[in-house]
Amino acid sequence: MTREEKLKEKYEVMSAFEKECAEKGKPLCCGIDEAGRGPLAGPVVAAACILDPDQPIYGLDDSKKLSPKRREALYEEIVSKAKCFCIVRVEPTEIDEVNILNATKNAMRACVERLTVKPDILLIDAVNLTGTGIEVMPIIKGDAKSNSIAAASILAKVSRDRIMVEYDKEYPGYGFAKHKGYGTPEHYKAIRELGKSPIHRETFLKNLH
Repeated sequence: MTREEKLKEKYEVMSAFEKECAEKGKPLCCGIDEAGRGPLAGPVVAAACILDPDQPIYGLDDSKKLSPKRREALYEEIVSKAKCFCIVRVEPTEIDEVNILNATKNAMRACVERLTVKPDILLIDAVNLTGTGIEVMPIIKGDAKSNSIAAASILAKVSRDRIMVEYDKEYPGYGFAKHKGYGTPEHYKAIRELGKSPIHRETFLKNLH
């Protein structure tokens, strides 16, 4: 089997949930995912995406499994081919105020509200999202099982990585472009030497001495 054939086969396998929804009269499936729940610094970013089944995108997968170069290429393809999408960031101040889970849900709800096409159903990975008025289908490890969630995963990850690269220029010395705000040994060392930056999450660093 050629690489192209494998990608097409994977696409078909990962279309199962969307096809199931369409058969139940809910063809407009919106995948939702986030990036950045775990880092010590920077925003959490959520994305919502309704794909166009007439314009298949081959190679979609959990964004963490893809190389940065592949993610970037797929991001551009999703942006050009999707029926609609929305990307929302929630800043560290709100994360500290309402906690990371609530901040993530707020970002996801905002994504859904701002979509130009109202979805019939939300496909979401491991977050119990209420308050949208739209049916939710939770899918464990959904970013590796559903094309819609995988697309949202890629949109969120690439968007957040780009934000952190820009923050690296604004707050040099922390290594944001490299670790994207996650708690690496180098990052902790930089915080101890330089102190906290304006984009660090206070609630994630309260035990740091």
